[in-house]
Amino acid sequence: MNPTPELIRQAKGGDAHAFALLYQSVYKDLYRFALYTLRHPQDAEDTVSETVLDAFAQIHTLREDASFGPWIFHILSIKCRRRIREYIHAPSALDETRPEESISGCTPHNSLPEQTDVRRAFFSLPEEDRLIIAMSLFAGYSSQEIGTQLGMNPNTVRSRQSRALKKLEGLLS
Repeated sequence: MNPTPELIRQAKGGDAHAFALLYQSVYKDLYRFALYTLRHPQDAEDTVSETVLDAFAQIHTLREDASFGPWIFHILSIKCRRRIREYIHAPSALDETRPEESISGCTPHNSLPEQTDVRRAFFSLPEEDRLIIAMSLFAGYSSQEIGTQLGMNPNTVRSRQSRALKKLEGLLS
């Protein structure tokens, strides 16, 4: 379901049911992004929950109805960044089990320091580039869909994504 302008207007007016429908339309993408970023299911769930609570409290600040998706991803991105800083500054607080092994039963290919480097590099990108990469790689949106949500030409989206990925590659080399 794509959020309609009317549904967004209702949510901005305080309609909790309308907001719940908006949340339903982006939950899987939010969770997928948080899980990829944080690599721990419980942290991802907690971060998405915090994001939704903040988004509901701040929905009235949404300037353009068409930008609901990028707006809520922006909030999630900030929450994930804070959570990663907590990981970095309190490594003893990490679960002794390897959380990345619990995701779909996959064995990790990178060590925790390498994953931290990737996350640090990702969060060093400009916010709009992070949104483009997140929406494309983590949420599966096409460049056309991303362009529509961010008010950009799809060619610009592809160009920015390509440059951002090259920058990430350079940071990780």
